[in-house]
Amino acid sequence: MEPFQSQEEVEEEEMENGLEKWGFRENEDLNTASGFTIRQVINMVMENLDAGDERPTIPLGHGDPSAFPCFRTSPVAEDAIVEALRSANFNGYPPSAGIPPARRAIAEYLSRDLPYKLSPEDVYVTIGCTQAIEVALTVLARPGANVLLPRPGFPFYEARAAFSHLEVRHFDLLPEKGWEVDLDAVEALADENTVAMVIINPGNPCGSVFTYQHLKEVAETAKKLGILVIADEVYGHLTFGSNPFVPMGVFGSIVPVLTLGSISKRWMVPGWRLGWLVISDPNGILKKTKIVECIKVSRNISPEPATFIQGAVPHILEKTKEDFFMKIIKILRQASDICYERIKEIPCITCPHKPEGSMFVMVKLNLSLLEGINDDMDFCFKLAKEESVIILPGVAVGLKNWLRITFAIEPSSLEDAIGRIKSFCKRHGKRQ
Repeated sequence: MEPFQSQEEVEEEEMENGLEKWGFRENEDLNTASGFTIRQVINMVMENLDAGDERPTIPLGHGDPSAFPCFRTSPVAEDAIVEALRSANFNGYPPSAGIPPARRAIAEYLSRDLPYKLSPEDVYVTIGCTQAIEVALTVLARPGANVLLPRPGFPFYEARAAFSHLEVRHFDLLPEKGWEVDLDAVEALADENTVAMVIINPGNPCGSVFTYQHLKEVAETAKKLGILVIADEVYGHLTFGSNPFVPMGVFGSIVPVLTLGSISKRWMVPGWRLGWLVISDPNGILKKTKIVECIKVSRNISPEPATFIQGAVPHILEKTKEDFFMKIIKILRQASDICYERIKEIPCITCPHKPEGSMFVMVKLNLSLLEGINDDMDFCFKLAKEESVIILPGVAVGLKNWLRITFAIEPSSLEDAIGRIKSFCKRHGKRQ
């Protein structure tokens, strides 16, 4: 059905196709809300791969390092899953908020980094961080409401907000300031219908890690505007630069915070789909405004993570040794160094800020130095076809003619991939 068709044309088309007798139709809201997802764009890029290229395809587009042996999860986590499954104690339906031992363990795990102690009642176990995002945006959606999202950012927020009829307004992250939030823009965008702002720290897609001082300024700005902060910390503790990870919940006494996280990234198990939404609000503002009650209702009408994975969570969080985390950080630091230094060798690509956390770096394309490349999407399509390297065009995360590169792969494969990107850019470079 074309959007510009008249009602008469629509009815005529339906009669021709024999559709007039059926009462069901597509959900146009769903098609509109799905937007530009990372998975969708990566699939589009992969369609351009040359089946005749005998070299291995190198995936620098998706943040899933679990495919690489150097990023295998901790044996402690694997054993915890097996023990939980074999115990036969976790075969039934879990409570909608999560089984009590899992909620308690997550509260204790997160409280280690906070100036106050979280209660198990503050924790809602979710199917990965994506369901935590769904819950957070769903409970805040009301007629006329808007939410402030970072640009560049994680496009699932836009898709979910559209599905909930929640207006989106974008504030910029500033590459020249280490991808900090443009707080002046936040203040300019907000009005009486603004309900929340989202921050992602450590940053996806930028690889940034916010300082304590900047996060405090975010909290004070949000308090001034009367909005809460949704803190996406799925990459929490994956830092390898000068700034340590500081959870937004540290500032919960300044502004109410909904903290979103999971075991997916720190433990290298995105497919286990175990996350959480946590209320970091020692002043009880979210309870008084009935947001907490809305979260409970939302969890009552949505599915829960597999019970045996919840059953394994206490052992995973409490027993994983520090040497496992240090090994992962060491590999990520090495890979980020390779990525940053090798990109300097490519004239048409600029990295404005060395990544300090997560698994990504944003780099800018200089199309004036290239021939036959129209934009970032065209660059990624042709790179896939000619070099069997998959990277994400920046338009998918809100920045046209930028690229998001994932460096959470085997360092040797990363070296190979950047070498191929360099060859591609040289081949398409403008002749002097």
